[in-house]
Amino acid sequence: MNATINNAASFLRASRMAATGLRRASLAVAVLGIAIAGLAVAADAESTAAERAFSIGDGSFSLSAPEGWQRVRPRSRIVETEFGVPSEEGLQAGRMTVMGAGGSIEANIDRWFGQFGQPDGSPTKEHAAVKKMTIAGCTVTMVDVSGTFKDMPGGPFAGGKTIERPDYRMLAAIVETPSQGNYFLKFYGPSVTVTKYVDGFRTMVEGLVPAS
Repeated sequence: MNATINNAASFLRASRMAATGLRRASLAVAVLGIAIAGLAVAADAESTAAERAFSIGDGSFSLSAPEGWQRVRPRSRIVETEFGVPSEEGLQAGRMTVMGAGGSIEANIDRWFGQFGQPDGSPTKEHAAVKKMTIAGCTVTMVDVSGTFKDMPGGPFAGGKTIERPDYRMLAAIVETPSQGNYFLKFYGPSVTVTKYVDGFRTMVEGLVPAS
């Protein structure tokens, strides 16, 4: 009788120990799974950040595009870097291009004004905002213009059909580097899309730093 009781007690203790070991093993597996998932997320974030990073001035200055922007193949050979910017369903996607270019700052800004028309026929210049600042030793001219955009899918120098796109907006930055020339960053698309990323674009430009 006593032997039976002792055997039963031993069995219960063994069962409890096995259950405890199983719970610990399950907990360890769960913790390991969370750690692996965390590493995967971190790796994805690092990869995404790397894809958003780009440079101007033959690699002399670095910038990082806002989260959610996707690097794409440039449509034109004169564009060095291009990003697609997501829009709401049914709207044309936004576009940001980066390129080096010549000509005076004023002439280029006037050309951009000419790419937009106003519903009341007034000069676009009267509805635009232009601001200068100094970032990382570079003079940067910021431009904010909106209206009906005269889009030339092939580029402004390629000719071809012009498509009028009402209620568009463009944010642009002209970066005058000390010795690598001028670089243009142009972000345009439906007004609602550009407005959503105003802070992101400005943060990107203001985050310009000399490449390490």
